[in-house]
Amino acid sequence: MRLMLAFLVLLGLPAFAATPAAVTSDPPPDKAHPAAMAYVRIPSGGALLNGVLYTASGAGPHPALLLLHGFPGNEQNLDLAQAVRRAGFDVLTLHYRGSWGSPGVFSFAHAIQDSDAAVAFLKANAARYHLNPHRIFVAGHSMGGFMAASVAAHDPAIAGLVMVSAWDIGHDGGQFHNKSFREAQLNDEFRDDVIPLAGTAPDTLMDEAMAHARDWEFAGWAPALGLRPVLLISADDGTGPDSHRLALALGLNNNHAATEVHMATDHPYSDHRIALVSAVVSWLQDRLPRQ
Repeated sequence: MRLMLAFLVLLGLPAFAATPAAVTSDPPPDKAHPAAMAYVRIPSGGALLNGVLYTASGAGPHPALLLLHGFPGNEQNLDLAQAVRRAGFDVLTLHYRGSWGSPGVFSFAHAIQDSDAAVAFLKANAARYHLNPHRIFVAGHSMGGFMAASVAAHDPAIAGLVMVSAWDIGHDGGQFHNKSFREAQLNDEFRDDVIPLAGTAPDTLMDEAMAHARDWEFAGWAPALGLRPVLLISADDGTGPDSHRLALALGLNNNHAATEVHMATDHPYSDHRIALVSAVVSWLQDRLPRQ
C-alpha cells in the first residue's frame, strides 16, 4: 500500500480513486433536522470574528471541520465546505482579525490565536449546533494549512489534520533577511495580498515571520502532532517540499498515519477542484467510526 501511494504521488495522481457521493449528490432531506447555515461571531482577542457555520442534516451529534483560509483569503474553498457538510460534518469557516471585514488588526500571530479561538467556539457551542466536540478535525489551504497545523499542535483533542498546499511561514521567515528573496515575495505575493487586510503592511508581516522563523517552521511541530492522522496535499506551486519535510518529521516521531498526495495543478487547484474535494472528503470519511 505504501509503494502504491508513493507511485500515485510521484505521478501526480490523487490517491483516492473513487469520487464520494457527497461530492456529487445531495443527501436525502431530513425535515426534522434539515441542513442549515448560521452566521456566527467568534470571540478572539477582544474582537468578534465573522464566521459561517454550515450544519449538516440529521439529529447528530455530527463530527465537525474547522476550515481555514489562506493569505489573504481570495480562495475560500467553499465547494469543499459544502461537500464536507453533505458528508455529514458541521463545517466552520471564518475570517481572521483584520481580514475581510472582521474587526481588529491582521497579523500572523493574531491568525494563530483566532484559529485556536475557533476550536474553542466549536466546543463551547457543541450542544447548540448538534456537533461532537470529541470529533473535531481541522483543515486549511496555503496559510490556512499552517494555521491548521498550529491548531492541531496546540490542541491534542483535534481528531485529524488536513493541509492543502500549506505555506511554511517559519521556513520562509528564515529567508526574509535575503534582500532578493524578500523583494521577490513582495512583488509576487505581499504587495497585493495585504489589500484586504487591516492594520498591516508587507514589511510588517515579513518582519514578523522573520522574528518567529525558528518556532513557526511546522516540521518542528511533529512531536506535538503525535500519532494523529495527517493528510498533506501539494500542487505544482512549490509547497511540496514544505509538506514533505513535515511528513519526514512525523515519521521520525513514529507517526506513520501521514498521507502525502500530489496533484499536478496550480495553487488554487483551479482544474482539480473535484479531485481535491474528493481526496479530502474520502480521507475524512475514512477517519470516522464504521456504522
